Amino acid sequence: MLLTCGMIRELTDLVMPRECLVCGTQLGAQEEHLCLWCAAELPLTFYWERRHNPMADEFNAVLERLRPEGEPMEYAGAAALLFYHHENPYKQIPQALKYGGNRAAGLFFARQLGRYMAAQPHWADVDTVLPVPLHWWRKWQRGYNQAEVIASALAWELGARLRTDALLRVKRTRSQTTLDADARLQNVRGVFALRHAFPAQHVLLVDDTFTTGATLSACYYAVREALGPSVRISIATLAVVEA
Repeated sequence: MLLTCGMIRELTDLVMPRECLVCGTQLGAQEEHLCLWCAAELPLTFYWERRHNPMADEFNAVLERLRPEGEPMEYAGAAALLFYHHENPYKQIPQALKYGGNRAAGLFFARQLGRYMAAQPHWADVDTVLPVPLHWWRKWQRGYNQAEVIASALAWELGARLRTDALLRVKRTRSQTTLDADARLQNVRGVFALRHAFPAQHVLLVDDTFTTGATLSACYYAVREALGPSVRISIATLAVVEA
């Protein structure tokens, strides 16, 4: 008897039951990472639909604070799949990727965001995707860079090239988790650099979670300095912190 994919999934679930990332209930054969109930309540941002949205406004405000006097700045687009709140169980989605080693979940939800973005005309010209790099020591400890996992899925869905070798973290920094907004900006000042310039029209910078925009703004100006003002730069993350 030939086994179908569904039958194999059911047999596998008997041996190693899969659980919903949010509520912990056992998943059925047709469910992926979330049960049907939690999937229906996924706190989507819909920010990918609008060039001007609260996440983009916040990021552009940070860029404006760091902008060299007299240098023009184009409004940077921003998108995230879901809202993140410390008291919301959906925080388990980005945490499963970042701390739980669940790259499959990261790819699954990043591809969902990528499909949403690909359906909008203002993302159609994205030709290069750059993940925020980890320091080599932290990447060695974790075994992978969570931003690269997300970036690979977005690049696939957007039909853009993924560059994991271009953006460098030139020094290690302390964790941003306990720092306030101003301290975060200082912590990442001068941390990133572009290894070499390359032709691009619209670069998408990718990280796992948008909190204050400090890390992504440091990456933004590293790319802007190397590629010049004619290149459009936007950002995307799996989650955005909701105050």
